[in-house]
Amino acid sequence: MTSRLLMKLQVVVPPPQKLDAVPHGTRVIAPIASGTFEGPRLRGTVLPGGCDWTLLRSDGVLELDLRLTLETDDGASIYMTSFGLRHGPLDVLAALARGVPVDPSKYYFRTAPRFETSAPQYAFLNRLIAISSGDRRASGPIYTIEEVL
Repeated sequence: MTSRLLMKLQVVVPPPQKLDAVPHGTRVIAPIASGTFEGPRLRGTVLPGGCDWTLLRSDGVLELDLRLTLETDDGASIYMTSFGLRHGPLDVLAALARGVPVDPSKYYFRTAPRFETSAPQYAFLNRLIAISSGDRRASGPIYTIEEVL
């Protein structure tokens, strides 16, 4: 199986809303304030209003449920959803929680993005499978999104 870069996506996350303990773990809702994306075939901005609904499970795995609206430089709208998992050694996760930069190879952070658009020039997004690797930063994550060929 091969892949190629679809885009790098960086989102800006202000302080999250903490719901704390819920039946299946600890729920946090992180609103998305802004962001940017750029790849060989598309680039633009992340519109405010999206969120990342996270659930920290009892086994230490963080489930991520990201939903965004992307606006390309030529004015097209793209809806993006992404489900993923983040986990790693306790000391690494504690450093991430404090906002300390950590080498992404030290923890697991993978998501499966999906796209919807009515823009003809980006219709290829409606028909592809993508996988991303994440890099958690203090201001928000950076996703390297690869199209599976």
